[in-house]
Amino acid sequence: MKATVEPQEGNKVKLSIEIDEQEFEKAVDAAFRKIAQEVRMPGFRPGKAPRRLLETRLGSAAGRSQALNDALPEYYSDAVRDHEVDVIAPPEISITSGEESGPVVFEAVVEVRPIITLDGYRALSITVPSPTVGDDEIDEQFERVRNQYAELEVVERSAAEGDYVTIDIEGSQNGEVLEGLVASAYLYEVGSGAIVPALDEQLAGTSAGDTRSFDAPHPNAEEGEDPLHFEVTVTEVKSKVLPDLDDKLATEASEFETIAQWREDLVRRMTQVKRAQSQMAVREKIGEALAELVADEIPEQLVAAEMQERLQDMAMRLEAQGLSLDQWLQFSGTEPDQFIADLRQTAERSARVDLALRAVAVAESIEAAEEDLELEFDAVAQRVEQDAEVVRTQLTEAGHIPALRTDITKRKALDWLTESVTIVDESGAVIAFAELALDEDEDFLNDIIDSDTAEAEAEASTPTEEG
Repeated sequence: MKATVEPQEGNKVKLSIEIDEQEFEKAVDAAFRKIAQEVRMPGFRPGKAPRRLLETRLGSAAGRSQALNDALPEYYSDAVRDHEVDVIAPPEISITSGEESGPVVFEAVVEVRPIITLDGYRALSITVPSPTVGDDEIDEQFERVRNQYAELEVVERSAAEGDYVTIDIEGSQNGEVLEGLVASAYLYEVGSGAIVPALDEQLAGTSAGDTRSFDAPHPNAEEGEDPLHFEVTVTEVKSKVLPDLDDKLATEASEFETIAQWREDLVRRMTQVKRAQSQMAVREKIGEALAELVADEIPEQLVAAEMQERLQDMAMRLEAQGLSLDQWLQFSGTEPDQFIADLRQTAERSARVDLALRAVAVAESIEAAEEDLELEFDAVAQRVEQDAEVVRTQLTEAGHIPALRTDITKRKALDWLTESVTIVDESGAVIAFAELALDEDEDFLNDIIDSDTAEAEAEASTPTEEG
């Protein structure tokens, strides 16, 4: 097989493919074997009739026509793989010679991924959350623990927001007592809004022995529904007493013996978490900035393919939870039109990032080296528990190496950008990406870092390979 590639207008290329007569004869043989499975010949079992008898009965053109129909897509795919043509749409194939006899020549015009130039990426500046832990953040952590270990004590004063009151409560509607709104000696936090907002307003300023009678709208009321009526008696007012922030609390609430040790550990752990989140934010913000720099129109095929892949991925994740997409839309209150619009917006941004990273790689001469491929084979081999050479062979035979090289190149381009863009925090302080490095032994980060942020990082760093 011979093949050439010529650029065409409109972001397309034309592959001219020639198959010599001897090579195509193999396809004709295969075609007659296929026909033999479908045609009944007296004296022969299905699939066993010889080609010469089939040609006598059906004519030689039948086999050639079947061969053209079956083999041309394979020849086209081989040419695309051999010449590493980055197709993004089905081809338009036309046979120019050989339909009846002789060598077969055909042309395939197909849309390819555009190659863009990107201006401004070297001057990018992005803003991310500060990786530094402030004293106020540490204090908030300690306050949460103090509240967890707080005790309640009865006070001889009126209740204020944050206090707890012990109440007897009865709720009714149209004179009928509602079983779920009746309780005795119920401990309630003033200001929590746990029942109806009006209850908190009524309880503020009450003391032991006070009663309140009031109406309030049903929290889930339909239009025109009658209000709820409440009868409430306060029997006790309690104040929350927080423990002292001292070494005693440290021994009770942590693995440390002193507050100083505990604070030091909190600073270390929170710093690691904030650095990890900032790292991911850097990649996410770079992706957003790159998408804005792409001025070219994105081919509809790229956007549609990205939408389809995201939709399939979401459907699979929902199926694992026992839900369909329609059920999720209903439960989440999302309108189908809005869902599709949001999906399209996200898919188009991802396609823009993909083109931008490719452009940066070309401009900066970033390529996937053989060592990069070896590392990828090793990583895949560990995941699937196979030998790396087996993985290499399988990926090569499947024709996935060009796509793998592209993915590696894009990751390296993103790594280059993380070291090259200007990174600042909310205060305007400049941050070097190296300052966000993590301690290698911090396994707890995997459980703490928000998964949505991780997905955003993946989207920016390795956009889906199409074609």
